[in-house]
Amino acid sequence: MKKALIVFISLFLIYWIATMVVPGIIEKKGNPVKILPPYKISPEAQALFNSLEFVADLHCDALLWGRDLTNKSEFGHVDFPRMQEGNVAMQVFTIVSKSPKGQNMEVNSAEATDNITLLNIAQGRPVSNWFSLIKRTLYQSRMLEEFSDNFNGEFIFIKSKEDVLKLAELRKTDKNIIGGLLGIEGGHALQGKMENLEKAYAAGVRLIGPSHFFDNELGGSAHGMSGEGLTDFGKSVVKRMNELNMVIDLAHASPKMFDDVLELSSKPVMVSHTGIRAVLNSPRNLSDDQVRRLAAKGGIIGIAFFDMAVGEDEIKGIVACMKRVKNLVGIEHVALGSDYDGNVQVPFDITGLPLIVEALMKEGFTDEEIKAIMGENVKRFLIENL
Repeated sequence: MKKALIVFISLFLIYWIATMVVPGIIEKKGNPVKILPPYKISPEAQALFNSLEFVADLHCDALLWGRDLTNKSEFGHVDFPRMQEGNVAMQVFTIVSKSPKGQNMEVNSAEATDNITLLNIAQGRPVSNWFSLIKRTLYQSRMLEEFSDNFNGEFIFIKSKEDVLKLAELRKTDKNIIGGLLGIEGGHALQGKMENLEKAYAAGVRLIGPSHFFDNELGGSAHGMSGEGLTDFGKSVVKRMNELNMVIDLAHASPKMFDDVLELSSKPVMVSHTGIRAVLNSPRNLSDDQVRRLAAKGGIIGIAFFDMAVGEDEIKGIVACMKRVKNLVGIEHVALGSDYDGNVQVPFDITGLPLIVEALMKEGFTDEEIKAIMGENVKRFLIENL
């Protein structure tokens, strides 16, 4: 009995130590940055960036990794202090609840081993998280709420258009005020139950991507196996999201689901983080026809920052994708959609956004167009649709 107790205590201590060390190692490996700050920016580009009143990015998975976002980190891509340092008004923080082993852009099975289960165990998160996607989702929701409460009144948890207006107004006199909107990446988090959509909404979720890297109860993924569109459950979710003024994000939707949502939704939708196929041909990216149809619905498109979406020269690819969308449907549909902290390598962290401004200036974008891309389009979209 005594030996068993000693073994148990020893194993517990090993596990406890592992939860302190292993998650940071995993994140450092998964979220590298090509160029570390500080970044070299021309005085003209820096001046224009500093003048921007509302910089916003549509996709970040920082809640997944367990870092305290109220503290500045030496790794990863986003935290609250770096948002302040980088003149970023608003970040969409998206909850990842499941990710298949061997995840790729082509074909993934929903039955594959789930990487997030293993990550939750390594992080020492509650045992209930190990076996429930909705509990993982609500746990990460509470994390953002707690970070908001613990940031000296300088963070607004955005749940309505009034919150967006408040954020914009407060930043006119205090640029330390920042905000975040909470989303879900993949409707599998709802586990096929409408009651879980209501729970997510009550927890502050205001954006949901129906699919992620595999097919689920709502329908098909661009990287799944079925290619199907919305299921009956998926249609019910879309209708209820419209009623609740929740934003639908088609970043990983199958082409058939993309079509079904555009036809069914009574409100504009977005693609939060993507590339454009005319720049890089990938199942991950939008065709010109999809861009036109989403824009006709009043939607916006966040351009991602990583190579599998925009090409190996990321900054060049980002600007090329933005230019393509601008030329196809107009500047009012272009936004930032980094995919920060999304288990991807990016060219710079959130303090490096002036590099985008500089590249846009070199390509002949006007100050007003840059202002729109860097956040004003997102602000307008959220005020009109939340």
